Amino acid sequence: MKVFSLTALALGLASSLALADVRVEGPIEYGVFATQFKDPQPGERVLTRANQQIEQTDEVPARLGTKFGVRYRLSGKTESGEPLTLMYFTPGLIGPDGRRQDKIEVVQKLAAGAEQDVMAYEFTERYEVVPGEWQFMVFQGDRKLVEQRFQVR
Repeated sequence: MKVFSLTALALGLASSLALADVRVEGPIEYGVFATQFKDPQPGERVLTRANQQIEQTDEVPARLGTKFGVRYRLSGKTESGEPLTLMYFTPGLIGPDGRRQDKIEVVQKLAAGAEQDVMAYEFTERYEVVPGEWQFMVFQGDRKLVEQRFQVR
């Protein structure tokens, strides 16, 4: 009888913890973010609206000013929830310091009031414009929520 009680308690705790996790709700948008800004210079970044249009594609032009990524909705977000980890896997950026960077990791707190979440990369410096496969992944703890691959050409 005690074994059953402990099992029931463990199941109850596990289901409570599962409810604390966020979930992707609805479709995931991916591709290149639309912009009217032409001929950006190195270091310039364009501020945009949250509802910026996305041209759905996994082919990304290798040029300054291109912004690409994913937009998705998460349900179950709370301010105190486990943060998201955004992982950008690159074909190998060589920075001005000569160091190679194959992975960029960003930890992001949950924004409970945000209707949508975005993971994007914008080419603002010439050394960032690296052709090849770019992979974006969003995790909460060890749970993968989103994954998208892009070919930069």
